[in-house]
Amino acid sequence: MKKILVVDDQLTVRRLVEMTLETRGMRVLQAESGEAGIALARAGRPDLILMDIMMPGGMDGFEAVRILRSQPETSACPIIMLTAKDQKTERLRAFEAGVSDYLAKPFKLSDLLQKVDNLLQPVAAKG
Repeated sequence: MKKILVVDDQLTVRRLVEMTLETRGMRVLQAESGEAGIALARAGRPDLILMDIMMPGGMDGFEAVRILRSQPETSACPIIMLTAKDQKTERLRAFEAGVSDYLAKPFKLSDLLQKVDNLLQPVAAKG
């Protein structure tokens, strides 16, 4: 069973993503801040992380991604930035921080599932 970590301060977003991914047989972990997301990623070892940009506290999604990329236990985990910020500058900052993909809110559930599936496929099965 694949384990997905959703880091978003909006409970409704976390629950929607959880319900959607659970229909695919995935287990969903949730965190509401960058700090909590990093701690849960280290402890829970997810197969993929969905990360918001704007969250309460002192850490945004960009900083959380940079920290996750710098840690040996989380550096290889695929990360999708899932955010309301859809400007070109935010997309560029996200990829510079180390995200694997980017999805702007509001999003189609089918787009989310496609991105998740693409990143969870074994490398040998792609292409």
